[in-house]
Amino acid sequence: MTATTATTPTAALSKDRLIWMYTQMCRIREFEERVKRTFVEHPGVIRGHAHLGDGAEASIVGALATRQEEDLVMPSYRCHGYPIVLGTAPRALMAEIYQRKDGVCKGFGGSMHLADPAHHFPTASGIIGQGIAHAAGAAYAAQVKQTGQVVYSFFGDGSSKQGAFHETLNLAAVWKLPVVFVLENNEYQAYTHVALEDANAMAGDPLSQKAKAYSIPGVTVDGTDVLKVYEAVGKAVDRARAGDGPSLIESKFYRFSPHGNAITVPPVPTQFQEHESIEVYGRKPEFEAAKKNDPILKFRAVLIGKGTFTEADAKKIDDSVRAEMEEVVKFALASPMPAPEDALNYVWA
Repeated sequence: MTATTATTPTAALSKDRLIWMYTQMCRIREFEERVKRTFVEHPGVIRGHAHLGDGAEASIVGALATRQEEDLVMPSYRCHGYPIVLGTAPRALMAEIYQRKDGVCKGFGGSMHLADPAHHFPTASGIIGQGIAHAAGAAYAAQVKQTGQVVYSFFGDGSSKQGAFHETLNLAAVWKLPVVFVLENNEYQAYTHVALEDANAMAGDPLSQKAKAYSIPGVTVDGTDVLKVYEAVGKAVDRARAGDGPSLIESKFYRFSPHGNAITVPPVPTQFQEHESIEVYGRKPEFEAAKKNDPILKFRAVLIGKGTFTEADAKKIDDSVRAEMEEVVKFALASPMPAPEDALNYVWA
């Protein structure tokens, strides 16, 4: 693959592309809602953790709308939304989260370790910050092979405290690797609010200024605005594809679900039925304010205002997405569990 033209300017995005972006945002949200509801409606089906990304739809779709087909995407363990945009079958993703045989990893990976190399999604990392280094490795391979590929690395604000973050940005800058680092800042590092992080744990606001230490571009963008994310990431992608090296994009938004749903046996704890900011943190006003800035409703209003589609058109998309995800859940629940004799498959010593 050779280098190609720059990303399409936001103003030049076609009607079909804008509707595609809205649809993908809705698909991610509904998929995550179905995962969340599984803990309540089908206790015990999901074993262990499921880290959701509802609220991140504009960040995910805006970033990935800039990619070309062969580009690679490598997120951290909060990884459900990315492969949906890349073209992975949602039913195979849900089956994997349910740890069923028809899952993308045949039930062996689960929610935190999704992978679909056929759709340019080689892996997700369950270790905070470590996927950043993996992405740089993939970018180095692309550089050596001269494939023209760009690698997208997604990670949370907590990862910016890890040594892997600093070591990788330094190396990527020195070698001018074709990688775009997207730091998704949802204002919480697990259970610690950003206000406490500023005082005790996190140096630097905005976090994008960390890029200065490595002499690469760094920018902070409203992660609830899909078009602003598209524009910011697009510039970084064009820079990487031109051989000018990496950039750091801080995308700020509010996540509507807990840091991580987890359950191994019934009954379902009540905190999984509402957001932690209400049940755990006691920040109900914060949650309600964020809901008014919901990225999907925000983009929907923009598209209706521009005449891209009507309220009725948007409802048809919403209804279609809900029907799709209803079938996804049915498929995943009907999928068989891996056979006990398969336990040692795909294991090497």
